[in-house]
Amino acid sequence: VSLLYWKAFELSALGPLAETCLIIFKEDFRTKVHGGYFDQYGIIRDIIQNHLLQVLCLVAMERPVSLNPEHIRDERVKVLESVVPISDDEVVLGQYEGCRDDPIVPDESNTPTFASVILRIHNERWEGVPFILKAGKALNSRKTEIRVQFKDVPDDIFKDVPHEIFQKFSGTVRSIEEMGFVSAYKPLETTYMKLMVYDRLRFDDSLYSNRNCPTGGGKKGVTIQDAYENLILGTIRGNQQQFVRRDELEIFTPLLHRIDRGEFKPLPYEAYGRGPKEVDELLRKAGYVETPIVVKSPGF
Repeated sequence: VSLLYWKAFELSALGPLAETCLIIFKEDFRTKVHGGYFDQYGIIRDIIQNHLLQVLCLVAMERPVSLNPEHIRDERVKVLESVVPISDDEVVLGQYEGCRDDPIVPDESNTPTFASVILRIHNERWEGVPFILKAGKALNSRKTEIRVQFKDVPDDIFKDVPHEIFQKFSGTVRSIEEMGFVSAYKPLETTYMKLMVYDRLRFDDSLYSNRNCPTGGGKKGVTIQDAYENLILGTIRGNQQQFVRRDELEIFTPLLHRIDRGEFKPLPYEAYGRGPKEVDELLRKAGYVETPIVVKSPGF
């Protein structure tokens, strides 16, 4: 993830507008020949702690005073120091059925291949906004994206419009299509804003719009460097901007120790499915509303 790209949008300014922030990493394949390696680490150490947590920091951190790698990492640590301890009832772990069939994975393996964890940042900008980190293997699609869903307005001016994409705003009943900011990296790299708009020419047919802005990967003739290419290049140049510092790895330590001791058990889920069904309830409690990605995008 490019720091300049993120801070150009100044996503931290979305804090007061945000209802939830979902950061997703999904893979549609099993651990394959890496089963033995993966069983030693699990999805939290392999993906959430090393990757998704860094994305959370880029979204939530304030702009650094310079592009000096230490200034950048200092701002990331400020975010992590504001994260409250993880609550047990805001964690769902899973292990896909058949994972232990791998001959190099122990029959008694307690290693999660799926995890959904809610982190809460206790500071002025992000207070009350749950950050949902969700990652897993052997799921139904390959996807990496960030979704910031906006809060509902106090009184919706479209509430009396008889249109199929709306429900009456009342209590916890929301519009079917939630507004928000989405940045996707796989399978297509793009960024878009999901908004309700008023089209005076087609009032009853165009109340909802996606403003799509492809970022390199969505443009013909543009090649974006692979993530590991960027890391290797940073190493050659002595730039540690994209590397994790030791004091950035402490958030999940208590949870990981409990998993290692067998005190926190992963739930079984069907391979190539959506993950443990308990995740749906976790997202509902956090206030996240599942929405489709594309709805009549006018394009640019």
